[in-house]
Amino acid sequence: MIRQRPIELLAPARNLECGMEAINHGADAVYIGAPRFGARAAAGNSLEDIAALVRYAHLYNARIYVTVNTILKDDELQDTEAMIWDLYRAGVDALIVQDMGITRLKFPPIPLHASTQMDNRTSQKVKFLAEAGFRQVVLARELTLEEIAAIHRDCPDTPLEVFVHGALCVSYSGQCYASQACYGRSANRGECAQFCRLGFDLVDADGKVIVRNKHLLSLKDMNQSENLEALLDAGASSLKIEGRLKDVSYVKNVTAYYRQRLDAILKRRKEYCRASSGSVRLDFRPQLDKSFSRGFTDYFVRGRNAGIFSFDTPKSLGEEMGTVKEIRGNYLTVAGVKPFSNGDGICFLDEQGRLQGFRVNRVENNKLFPQEMPRVKPKTVLYRNFDQEFEKQMQKKSAERKIAVSMTLAENNFGFTLSLEDEDDNRISVVLPRVKELARTPQADNLRNQLGKLGNTPFECTRLDLVLTDNWFIPSSEIADLRRRAVEKLLEARRINYPAEIAVLPVTHHAFPEKELTYLGNVMNKEAFGFYHQHGVKRIAPAFEQEAPREAVLMFCKHCIRYSMGWCPQHQKVRSPYREPFYLVSGDGRRFRLQFDCKACQMKVMAEE
Repeated sequence: MIRQRPIELLAPARNLECGMEAINHGADAVYIGAPRFGARAAAGNSLEDIAALVRYAHLYNARIYVTVNTILKDDELQDTEAMIWDLYRAGVDALIVQDMGITRLKFPPIPLHASTQMDNRTSQKVKFLAEAGFRQVVLARELTLEEIAAIHRDCPDTPLEVFVHGALCVSYSGQCYASQACYGRSANRGECAQFCRLGFDLVDADGKVIVRNKHLLSLKDMNQSENLEALLDAGASSLKIEGRLKDVSYVKNVTAYYRQRLDAILKRRKEYCRASSGSVRLDFRPQLDKSFSRGFTDYFVRGRNAGIFSFDTPKSLGEEMGTVKEIRGNYLTVAGVKPFSNGDGICFLDEQGRLQGFRVNRVENNKLFPQEMPRVKPKTVLYRNFDQEFEKQMQKKSAERKIAVSMTLAENNFGFTLSLEDEDDNRISVVLPRVKELARTPQADNLRNQLGKLGNTPFECTRLDLVLTDNWFIPSSEIADLRRRAVEKLLEARRINYPAEIAVLPVTHHAFPEKELTYLGNVMNKEAFGFYHQHGVKRIAPAFEQEAPREAVLMFCKHCIRYSMGWCPQHQKVRSPYREPFYLVSGDGRRFRLQFDCKACQMKVMAEE
C-alpha cells in the first residue's frame, strides 16, 4: 500500500471574510495575522474573528495558522506570551514565527512553523529548526527545484512550505533593511514601506545615467501553477499563496484556480492526498490574470531567467486584451478576441514606458468609448486590470464546499434509526421512537427527498439506503427533525474528532549552524540572545533596528540588475560598457551602491555614506 503524503494548499486571509472564502474555495489551511506582531502590520485581526475562523475551518478539517512573525522588543515579550495563550485557547493550529525569543516564553503546546523571514535556504538551517521543535519550515522563495529536493532529502520528515503565487520581495525575506534605513519602518517589524517598488535611475561610476526612472528592483508576481507537480516531487508539502493584504475576490479566484490544478494532480498521483475534507463546486471559471498581478514569473524554481522583473511599473497590468487599431473622436477600436464590458479598467504603457489607464464607459463590439479619451497610439497593447463582470461575480456567492455523507434509515424495535457516516469515517446515529403504521401511498420517494435536504449544512448526501421491511408512514415533520438532529450530532462528532496537533516545545542545546551572528540574525530581545547562546553562538550583534552597522548591506538579492541588462560575465559572458560601481538613485536623491557577488550569484544593495 502506498504511503500517502498530505498536500496542503495554504491561502491568505486579510480578515475573517477572506479566511472563510478561502476555505469555501478549496484551501486546506489559511494563514491570518494575529492581533499584533505580524509581518503585515496592516493585517491584524481580533481574537474573536480568529476564533470564528477556526470553528469554520475545523468543520472541513482545514487548519488555521496565525502569523506572529516579527522580531520583538523586550517590552513586547510579555504581551506576546499572553496573546499566544489566547490564540491557543481559540483553537489555532500553529503559529508562524520569526523571533527565536518566542521559544523561551512560557508556552502552550501549540505547533510552531518557521517563517520565511528566518531566511531558510539550507539543509543545515532546516535541520536545526526541526530539531528545535519547529513542525513546518517556510522556505526562501529564491530556491530552485534542485535546492528544495536537496533539503527534502536531508530532512525527509520535516514538512516544507513553498510559495507558489503572489508578490515577490526582491531581497531574501528577513534580510531587507532598506525600509528601516530610509524611512525608519522595519520590514522585520511588519512595516515595510515597499522601497523595492520605487523608481530609480541607474548611474555608473562616472555619473553617466544608464537608465532613467525605472522600477529596477520591482519584480513580477510569482506563478508556479505550471510547476506544482515538480514542486511536490521535489518535496514540498505545503503550497502557499501570498496575499494577506489582498481583497476577497483575489483570495476566491486564486485559491480556486490552484485547488483545481492541485486536484488534477492528486487524481493521477496516488502517493499524494488532500490535507482537508470536502469537495468544492464553483460558480465561475478561475483565471489568474483576472486578479492583481504585475505579470507572472516562475522566478528561480527552474534556474535564473530573464523574465522575472517588471521595470516599467510596480502596478497591476492584468490580462492582455488586444492592440489599438485606430482612434476616432470619442472612441477607439481594438484588434483582439476578448470581449470588453462597460466599466472595465484598461491600462497601457505609453511611449515613455509609463503606465496609463482609463475606464470604459460603453462598449459596442470592438469599439471602446472611454469616460475620458486617453493619449494612446495605434498598435499600443491594451491590458484589462479591472474586469467589471468578473468582479460582480466575485462579490456574490461563488463557491460551495460540501462534505460527503452516506445516510441509512433503518427500523428498530421501538421505531426508526437514522445513521450518518461522513467521508472522514465519523459515524453517528439518532433514534425516532414511534409506533409503526403502514402508509396508504408509497413513501420511499418522500423519505429520500426529506432526508436529502442538507442544503444549508456543510454536508451533501452521496448515498442513501432505506432498510425497511414495509411501507411505513413517518410524517415529513418528524423526518425533518430526525435529519436535523442527525446533522447536529455529526457536526459535534467532527468537532470532537478534529485531529488537533499537540506540540510541546523541547528544551534543546544543539549547535546552531553559525558560531557568530551579525545584524543579519535579527536578534532584538534578551530571550533571542539567550536562545542563540544556548545553541552555541559565541558572538551576537544586535538587530539592525537597534544598531545599524556602518556600510551595512541593505538588501541581498538573487535578482541581478547587471544580468537584467545583459551584462552578466558568468551567464551571458558579456561585460558592461559602463564603469562600475553602479548606483541606484531614488527620486529624492538618495544613492545606493550595487555590489555583485558572482560567487554567490547575488546582488547587494548598499547605502552610500
